[in-house]
Amino acid sequence: MKIPRILIAAPASGSGKTAISCGLMSAFRERGMEVRACKCGPDYIDPMFHREVLGVDSRNLDLFFSDKEELTDGFIRHTSGADITVTEGVMGYYDGRGTDTDEGSSYDVARTLQIPVILVVPCRGAALSLAALVRGMIGFRADSNIRGILLNRASKMLYPRLKDMLEQELKKSGYDIPVVGYIPEDEAFRLESRHLGLVTPQELNNLKEQTERAGRILDESVDLDQILSVAQAAPELEAGETRSVHPADGYGLAENRLTGGGCSVRDGKDRKEGQKQLRIGIARDEAFCFYYKANLELLKEVGCELVPFSPLRDKKLPENISGLILGGGYPELYGKRLSENRGLLDEIRRSLDTGMPCLAECGGFMYLHEQMEDRDGNVYPLAGVIKGKTCPAGKLVRFGYVNITADKEADWLLPGETIRGHEFHYWDSTDSGNDCMAVKPDGKRKWNCIHMRENMFAGYPHLYLPSMPEFARRFAVRCYEWERTRCGNCHSTGECSKK
Repeated sequence: MKIPRILIAAPASGSGKTAISCGLMSAFRERGMEVRACKCGPDYIDPMFHREVLGVDSRNLDLFFSDKEELTDGFIRHTSGADITVTEGVMGYYDGRGTDTDEGSSYDVARTLQIPVILVVPCRGAALSLAALVRGMIGFRADSNIRGILLNRASKMLYPRLKDMLEQELKKSGYDIPVVGYIPEDEAFRLESRHLGLVTPQELNNLKEQTERAGRILDESVDLDQILSVAQAAPELEAGETRSVHPADGYGLAENRLTGGGCSVRDGKDRKEGQKQLRIGIARDEAFCFYYKANLELLKEVGCELVPFSPLRDKKLPENISGLILGGGYPELYGKRLSENRGLLDEIRRSLDTGMPCLAECGGFMYLHEQMEDRDGNVYPLAGVIKGKTCPAGKLVRFGYVNITADKEADWLLPGETIRGHEFHYWDSTDSGNDCMAVKPDGKRKWNCIHMRENMFAGYPHLYLPSMPEFARRFAVRCYEWERTRCGNCHSTGECSKK
C-alpha cells in the first residue's frame, strides 16, 4: 500500500518536535490535504495535541507494546486514504529502552515502517559545528533513513548560508540530503511543559490558533513541496495477515443471554435480537483523557460500544451501560469539582458494589479511592471503592514500561500470562494493590500493583490491551454476564422486582 509519510526526529528531547510536527500538520491541512498523525512511544499528551490540530485521533507507534507485524498493520489501518502522515518521534532519534540500545527508538520505528525522516536540528549559537552533528546523526546507522534537515531557531538572514554550508559538508561525506527549511524564533513554536512533556490541550488557550499560526509560518519558511516529495517517495508497505479478534460471544454465550434471562424490564426492549454491542461508559473530559487509540479499537472489536461521560459535569452514568472504563489523566487538578459531584460518585460505588465490571488505570484508579490529596494539601472524598488515600509523592514515583503478571488464579490474568503497560505518575497510593506484579522489561526491578477483584481491575499501570487481546475479551464477557443479571432501571442484580 502506498502511504506518503514522514517522521519528525531530533538529536534530543526539547528540540521542538511537537510544535514543529503540529505546525506541519496544520500547514498541510490548510492546503486541503487529508493528514494523519502518529507518535512514537507510549506518550498520551502529544497525541492529544495532534488531535486538537487535525480533529482526528493520533496513533501511538510502540515496539515494546507491539511486534513488527501488529505495528505495521495498525499503521496501515490508521493511515489508509491519507495524503500524508506526520509521525512525531520520541526523545533523541536513536534513544531506545535503555542507555545502550536503539530498540524501541524513533529510529527503530522508522526502519520498521520504512518512514523517511526529517531531522530537526536546533542551531542557535552554532554554525560549522552543525555539520559535525548532522553527519554524526546520519552516519551513526547505515540505514538511518534521514532524508531532510530542518533548522530550528534560525534567522531568515542566516538561513541561506547555513543551508549551503550544511549541504556542501554533507556532500563531502557522500550524503545528498537537502536542508528543507528553517523555523524562526516565534511564540507560535513554544508550548508549555509539565510532567513528561506538555500540559493537556484543554488547558492551553488558543492552541488551535497557535498551531495555525505555526503552519502559516512554516508555509513561508519551509519547502513543503520538498517535504511532500520526500513523503511520497516512501516505499510501499505490505499488510500482513489481518488480525482476527473474536467478539466476546465467541466464548459460547448463548444468544438469549444477550437479550434475556435477567430482567423482564430489559428483555426485548433495549436490545434487538442478536445484537452484540455492549454499552460501556468511558470517562472522557479534562480530568480523564489518556486513552490509546489501539485500546479503544480493540474494545470495539470485542463488542463494546464506548459511551463517553464526564465525571466533572455529568450527574449520573449513561443509561443502560454494562461496564465502566476510567482512564488516566489529571484528576489531581480537579479534586474539588470531582468530589462535589457526589451523586455520580455514589452511583459508581453502588454500581461496582453490585458487580458492574470496571477497568481503571492511573487517574481512574485514583478516582476510585476514598480520598485524594491535591498538590496544595487539600483532601477530597471520592468514590470510596478503594480503601485509602492517594496523595502527591513530591517526585516521579514510577516511570517506564512494565510487564504485568499475576501469580494467583484469577480470570483477568491467568498464571503465566502477561499484559504490557506503562507507568508514569507523581501521585502515590496508600494501597496500590498487590494482586499483580509489575516487572521491568530487563527483569531487574519489580513491584506489587493492581487491585484485581471479580469485577474490577484497577491500578496505576496504563495497559496496552492489544498486547493481550484475551484480556479485552474477558472484560467484555464480564460485561455480558452482568448485563443479563442486572436491571437497567434499578441497577440491581439477581431477581428484579418489576418482573
